Amino acid sequence: MVKAVRIHETGGPEKMVYEDVDVGDPAPGEVKVKHTAIGLNFIDIYTRSGLYPVPTPNAIGREGAGIVLAVGKRVKDFKKGDRVAYAGSAPGAYCEERNVPAEILVKVPKGISDRDAAAMMLKGMTAEYLIRRTYKCKKGDIVLFHAAAGGVGLIFGQWAKALGVKAIGTVSSPEKAALAKKNGYTWVIDYSKEDVAARVKEITKGKGVPVVYDGVGKDTWDTSLNCLSPRGLMVSFGNASGAVPPIAPVVLSAKGSLYLTRPTLASYTATRKDLDDCAKALFKVVRSGKVKIRIDQTYPLQDAAQAHRDLESRKTTGQTVLLP
Repeated sequence: MVKAVRIHETGGPEKMVYEDVDVGDPAPGEVKVKHTAIGLNFIDIYTRSGLYPVPTPNAIGREGAGIVLAVGKRVKDFKKGDRVAYAGSAPGAYCEERNVPAEILVKVPKGISDRDAAAMMLKGMTAEYLIRRTYKCKKGDIVLFHAAAGGVGLIFGQWAKALGVKAIGTVSSPEKAALAKKNGYTWVIDYSKEDVAARVKEITKGKGVPVVYDGVGKDTWDTSLNCLSPRGLMVSFGNASGAVPPIAPVVLSAKGSLYLTRPTLASYTATRKDLDDCAKALFKVVRSGKVKIRIDQTYPLQDAAQAHRDLESRKTTGQTVLLP
């Protein structure tokens, strides 16, 4: 038996239970992984709360790193002792050990620690597809990213700077503004004190930005649309403040024939090639030193409920890792 943090019903952090589970042997196509670090992400809160329904009981969490303990039949690319990491899988990462489909695993290269791997996979691969594929940012672009001091935001800001992209970031406090500035953002707007749309128009000399990256959701939706230039792209990739209410398509035309996409990491890593290319791009930029993974908080696995409370109340910055 090994330990896991599971939910038997959806709700608040108090619904998370630290308990014994029996993992069993890996099935064909699976790999048994002993976790050394587990990433904390807002999608875990969506799962726990019921916003993203999953069968229960379930050890929530979609990101981890560790060591291969055993491989099932038909697994050719991994062996016992390999260092591996994954993200975006079916929930189940909040545990000491689990069986994982081999198709979602990647090998962790030298120069990347297990904690960094666990902290970077979901957020880093999200930043990769946002900046390189959803909208292919190029040198000189001015773009807007909400929650710049969050996990994805800090990676995005550094990556943008490395590409010569001028990023505007939004934050909720002077401390987070300073953090965002240190991590590549050319301009930082404290939305608790400033009108974001007005400031963006000032920065862009009235043009607006060609793309807004919005992982906040309900609270920033209208502001995001108002920051876009005509035919700009609204990238709604998260719901940290709650789900965006249904909208009428005519709103997009009224604001300048805007485009809207709601991307997911699963869609951008659906094939083995896409997953490998995404992970390799992330590992390369981290190993180059142009993007540094900032782990600001660690919690013992059994304290995952407190980690959720801190994340929901926006007390955290950068990456958070749970340690089995």
